[in-house]
Amino acid sequence: MSEVGRLVLLGAPLGNPADASARFREVLAAADVVAAEDTRRLTRLARDLDVVVPGRIVSYFEGNEERRTPELVEVLRDGYVVALVTDGGMPSVSDPGYRLVRAALDAGVPVTAAPGPSAVTTALALSGLPSDRFCFEGFLPRTPGARRSRLRALAAEERTLVLFEAPHRITGALADLAAVFGADRPAALCRELTKTYEEVVRRPLGELATWAADSGPRGEITLVVAGAAPAAAERPDDATLRAAVAEREAAGLSRRDAISEVATGYGLRRRDVYAVVHA
Repeated sequence: MSEVGRLVLLGAPLGNPADASARFREVLAAADVVAAEDTRRLTRLARDLDVVVPGRIVSYFEGNEERRTPELVEVLRDGYVVALVTDGGMPSVSDPGYRLVRAALDAGVPVTAAPGPSAVTTALALSGLPSDRFCFEGFLPRTPGARRSRLRALAAEERTLVLFEAPHRITGALADLAAVFGADRPAALCRELTKTYEEVVRRPLGELATWAADSGPRGEITLVVAGAAPAAAERPDDATLRAAVAEREAAGLSRRDAISEVATGYGLRRRDVYAVVHA
């Protein structure tokens, strides 16, 4: 036992045990305490990985994290290593963990991670949608009114959106997405990632909503939705365009280059700016 404990966040396999890293196994086999979202699932995973867990296993889930967090912080203060593992993916990403991370940091306890699979980035990569910029919104509100309100606030978001949704709410969520974002917005429904019945359905939101209503998809679902098209810039009046070209000419650009630069800056066709300047 060291003088200062350490909290280790374990990135657990989404479904396929073979995705567990060597470090995941090492930490699991060495931690003094393992806080698991589902202790039975952890025990089964350890058995599949042929890992013996010598440390004490305790449950840590949404229903008891408020009560259990202070207990685990005391264990950390006493110098022990605590490993935190959820049912799949990284702790604290729409899973239990943030509360314990924050409490450990506030107590001056080091926090590190053994990175692993993430449903967010896995679904994003498989979706076929732009992945250079994206935002993660977690679970949408459960009630239809609150859900539609959240979606209206996101409707103009230009980055690709990644969402989690429960199977019994997916049909309603997709119907609201199609209504608020538009039925033609591209999307992908990723179900049971890395598991035996993995499925990725790539369709516009309207078609995806119909498919979900007919098929009733089950399992863990991650939705990826294309961002909104960039809003068209308001076209400046002719006088502004002529002044912009004249300003660049005065700075030393040729008229041709000045027109090209102004056209690019305002998102206009070069010939349209040329026509205004030479009118």
